[in-house]
Amino acid sequence: MSDSESEFFIPVPQSMSGYRLDKSLSELLSGYSRSTIQHWLKDGLILVDNQVCKQKQRLGGGEMLHIRVPESESVDFVAQNMSLDVIYQDDEILVINKPAGMVVHPGAGNPDRTLLNGLLYLEPELGILPRAGIVHRIDKDTTGLLVVAKTERARQSLIAQLQNHSMSRKYVAVANGVMVSGETINEPIGRHRHDRIKMAVTHNGKPAITHVRVVEKFRCHSLIQAQLETGRTHQIRVHMSWRGHPLTGDSTYGGRIRLPTNPTSELMENLRAFNRQALHAQQLSLAHPMSNEWLEWTQPLPKDMLDLIRSLSDDAGTSYPLNDEGVLDIGHPE
Repeated sequence: MSDSESEFFIPVPQSMSGYRLDKSLSELLSGYSRSTIQHWLKDGLILVDNQVCKQKQRLGGGEMLHIRVPESESVDFVAQNMSLDVIYQDDEILVINKPAGMVVHPGAGNPDRTLLNGLLYLEPELGILPRAGIVHRIDKDTTGLLVVAKTERARQSLIAQLQNHSMSRKYVAVANGVMVSGETINEPIGRHRHDRIKMAVTHNGKPAITHVRVVEKFRCHSLIQAQLETGRTHQIRVHMSWRGHPLTGDSTYGGRIRLPTNPTSELMENLRAFNRQALHAQQLSLAHPMSNEWLEWTQPLPKDMLDLIRSLSDDAGTSYPLNDEGVLDIGHPE
């Protein structure tokens, strides 16, 4: 291997027995384009059990793929010096606490100043990885934790953990309305029929499961914990809106301001000033890609959510549900 290449190994699962090599690669190398994979096959950069193979070759399952990635395949995005809140980092992964207002990946309307651009400045070697090692996203105005892979072997491990639901992602949110109890929402999510920038519960969508636990009930709102089993776009926001309890501040999915009768002035001020969905990725747990050690991170809520929850609690005369560090005691979903 030359200094301008990176390499990694992927075992072919038994479930892919009988698959063509190119079909297996398109699934196992998610994030790389089909044309890029075909180019690597043609150039002998992908070996199956140390042998060069044709793209139409059938696999038996259990083979070992050896992939060499040329430096020229790096992500074509600009590295930008940005202030990133790095919670944890080692040779394989890093964990970021994302603030509200930061887009994770460049796209229409957000060509730069995204988390990806900041990651490329912080760790230039991430340019060799698809999406600079980003394996999951949280919305622009959602705060909290997400993990980024620093190597291809870590990326594959994290993707596998997301797919088999072993990675745990727990969120804290404020929802409109008083929920009676927690529940598991198991409803498919796809593109909205009439508004293509929105998602919706739809019969032909992809499976989506959210476990919801009610932590505290206020006069006109509920404090909830939501745990993702799947990771669809806007999943928590869409599920809660479908359930009739859109997140506070979420104008996209119906979270208009709701005020109880005769609210305190502080609550009225905080609700009117809260102009994003009240959603925070508080806890992230996963198996380390190399050591398999179980790791867990918890991130306190940002100030705007702390102020909102405190004013809701004061208005309702309930006990404040967060500890001194601004962390919700996360238990098991109902």
